[in-house]
Amino acid sequence: MLSRLDASTPDPQPHRHQGRSEVMENLSIKPIVPATSLRTLAYEALKSAITNMDIYGQTGDVRLDERGLSQTLGVSRTPIREALTVLEQEGFVRNEPRRGVFVVKKTKREIVGMIQAWAALESMAARLACTAASDEDLACLRRSFPEFFDGQPYEHLDEYSEANIRFHQKIIALGHSAVITDLTSNLLMHVRGIRNTALRQGDRASKSIEEHVQIIEALEARDADRAERLVRDHGLGLADHVQRYGDHLD
Repeated sequence: MLSRLDASTPDPQPHRHQGRSEVMENLSIKPIVPATSLRTLAYEALKSAITNMDIYGQTGDVRLDERGLSQTLGVSRTPIREALTVLEQEGFVRNEPRRGVFVVKKTKREIVGMIQAWAALESMAARLACTAASDEDLACLRRSFPEFFDGQPYEHLDEYSEANIRFHQKIIALGHSAVITDLTSNLLMHVRGIRNTALRQGDRASKSIEEHVQIIEALEARDADRAERLVRDHGLGLADHVQRYGDHLD
């Protein structure tokens, strides 16, 4: 039977209890919070929506309404406001006093610079993909939009526009470089929007198809030098296109 020690009974191991007490006092314990906060969920939802938005295919500013966003996402305005603050710090939105929050649009010069940076990063990803990607990975890349290989993308530009973006994202992914993936993530919104607009100008769409096929062939041949050069030239070609047709951006 266990006996209970009363106040008059000396502690048989006083030093052990004293040490345990000191350890507990020195612990710095943070309150338990849910794994994902509402602010984080709101941030991820808003960033995804903004990234997928065709901001350069429309005239005028794109305004974000806190109340509408709150109703759409089913959360209070506080996490929406906090998420917008983070997005402003990252350069996705701007807050104008007494006017509201707007999606940031870049100038032609800024966009050209972003495309050039993307071209450098994606071309390195293509080089890495020649050794890092599996045969099945490359087969999936070729299967990503076979219906457009006839060279007539104008009949279904909306579908091709989305396939075009996925193609470039897949090349980034096939490089298996977390650094390149992170660096291109914040460029995607603007590069996506410009690619969507550019495909509807001049002969950019049909030219894009031809260059994509050449890139796939270079990757399948594991020709790192050629794959890197083709991807870089493809991106820089878009930059030149924006220089020629992008006066509406200023």
